[in-house]
Amino acid sequence: MNDIHNHPTIEKHTITKKQYIIIFSIMGVVLLLDQLSKFIITQTMQMNQSISLSSFFSLTYITNTGSSFGSLQGYNQLLIWVIILFIGFILYYLHSFEQNLFPALGLVLGGALGNLIDRIRIGAVIDFIDFKVWPVFNIADSAITIAAIIIVVLTFFWKK
Repeated sequence: MNDIHNHPTIEKHTITKKQYIIIFSIMGVVLLLDQLSKFIITQTMQMNQSISLSSFFSLTYITNTGSSFGSLQGYNQLLIWVIILFIGFILYYLHSFEQNLFPALGLVLGGALGNLIDRIRIGAVIDFIDFKVWPVFNIADSAITIAAIIIVVLTFFWKK
């Protein structure tokens, strides 16, 4: 479908109540698990404390004022606005996404909100999952990464 300027337009889909429930239920579960896990870590561990659970896995309580892999350290205010705009973009264009992406969008929204709450509340993101060969991360980060993988697979490798 093209508009009068011969540019493709975004096809809008009708979103059912069930689909909204799926998206926002997944978002809510991710947000709850993320914030609950961070609460438990902050209540039971000291900052920079690490508890080794195996030779390759630890719980390590740190905070991160930057983005993924420690980039953009000290740009918390900018990242808050980027996350807010990102969440707004997804919600505004929700009707334009393929419906098979809705569970992944729920993961992204839950993860983004979880880290946004940390940034607003304490000025940094709480991280604690430590595989020692990868930067320390949290449940919100995991949800966003899983969503990104799902979106790539469904977009580029899944036949309709």
